[in-house]
Amino acid sequence: MFVLSESDQAAQTGLELCAARVITKIFACLLIVGAWHEAGLAADPNTPDQALETRIQGLIPDIERYITSGMKSFDVPGLAIGIVANDKLVYGKGFGVRAKEGGGTVDTKTVFQIGSATKAFLGTTLAIMVDRGRFKWDDRVIDLYPDFQLKDPWVTREFRVFDLIAQRSSLPPYANDMLGMIGVSETDMIRSLRYVDPVSSFRSTFAYTNITHVLAGRIVANAASAADWNTVLRQELLEPLGMKDSSYTAAGIATASNHAEGYRWTPQGTVAVPFTQLFPYDFAGAGDINSNIEDTARWVRFQLSNGTFEGRRLVSPENLAQTRTPKVALNDKVFYALGWVVQQTPKGNIIWHNGGTTSFGAYVGFAPETGVGVIILTNESNVGFPDALGLWTLDRLLGNPSVDHVAKTLEAAKAKYEGTQKQFAKPNKPRPSPPLASLAGNFANGSFGKAVVRPEGDALTMDLQATGAQFKLEPWDGDVFAVRVIPNGRFAAMAKNLGDEPSGLAQFQADAAGKPAVLRITLEDGQAYDFRREAK
Repeated sequence: MFVLSESDQAAQTGLELCAARVITKIFACLLIVGAWHEAGLAADPNTPDQALETRIQGLIPDIERYITSGMKSFDVPGLAIGIVANDKLVYGKGFGVRAKEGGGTVDTKTVFQIGSATKAFLGTTLAIMVDRGRFKWDDRVIDLYPDFQLKDPWVTREFRVFDLIAQRSSLPPYANDMLGMIGVSETDMIRSLRYVDPVSSFRSTFAYTNITHVLAGRIVANAASAADWNTVLRQELLEPLGMKDSSYTAAGIATASNHAEGYRWTPQGTVAVPFTQLFPYDFAGAGDINSNIEDTARWVRFQLSNGTFEGRRLVSPENLAQTRTPKVALNDKVFYALGWVVQQTPKGNIIWHNGGTTSFGAYVGFAPETGVGVIILTNESNVGFPDALGLWTLDRLLGNPSVDHVAKTLEAAKAKYEGTQKQFAKPNKPRPSPPLASLAGNFANGSFGKAVVRPEGDALTMDLQATGAQFKLEPWDGDVFAVRVIPNGRFAAMAKNLGDEPSGLAQFQADAAGKPAVLRITLEDGQAYDFRREAK
């Protein structure tokens, strides 16, 4: 759901919120205060800047040429753009089609998934609850949600509310995201984090996670005595902002009369994939909002107005500023805050977040000192195009050096795709697999629960007892098998979204007696899960 633009990847590490194709340092005190001050200030929306609007209008021909060229390069079916200034949508336009097969044209009311751009909404609901005294930013999570537990007892005790969405938890990137793809409940996703080995010291390293945001949504809902986070989202933000076309379920987007269909990117062309409630909607505040340009422009106006909308204050400027306070560095110019990225540019800071689901890409960014915001919504999985276009547009509006971010991003996307192909390239002369019957049995893993492995035809089927999802284990090389989600029942759409490549590799490991005692599944993002054989 989170993807760094190519220009940011060059300075840090490549990063994608949708790890496995699905599945975004503590600074010196003066740096934090300075960045907080700059990120918190906004141009006064009540003082119209006619020169800014004139600059926007003058750039529209270049913007539209750049959009058209980029859409062709990435084979994007449909895109919508909005530019906000002077407390209004100054420019909004749709390009392309809502669907390749018989879809109407995109306009500013076309609904898209916005993915992890949702995280800023989550951060704002946390700020609202802090305003109301329901909890404090530095309250311990275990005091608000006693079942919370990480593998390190000290980190468990010290984990605070702001740590939930600061992306510096010590967990690996995208920790246990695959659980959501196979239908594990919110409660069990949260519980699964206790089994995850940390990969860094606490609060020291940027590592993008989603399940911590699911927990943050639970805490907000509990504080508001609401059924779930989406109820709080609707009552505290969507309704007051007049975001009447926005929703947060698969049914919500599928039944909207003017919605885009989603497409998975490949270098050979985009592939249509169906909606599924499993992702991103079952991840709640980590990425479940559907919206359009006209609604999201209201959100950006609210942000540029420091928490007010059309004369009504929804959150205090102090606590909204906390969501824009850097918490961990991605590099020397890019920092992650609480649902926002703060990026230094030659002509001032920009605050932004992207979104990437399996079939949609989004970018929402604004320059608070200049008072301008840019929204990009596409119906193609985010491999960097919305981010590159958004950054290019803001660069031009701010007067930064012009860089062809789209061209560089396309090169990076192709290289990443080729790397994945090589990762799952089957050996020319694979070793024969052991007799499949000898590998069958009952297995268990702390995060995934119990599983039954059995031969079926020329492969193994792994039945995951908690949800009914199934993995197909296809012989790959000796005791190594390719892992794919079997497209059965409610998991059929998810399998289509995951694509043709395996989701990972599985290897059987023998005990001292030579019997296969452990089945280790390693996903594309590098996370490994040991399923241990249980006695009959």
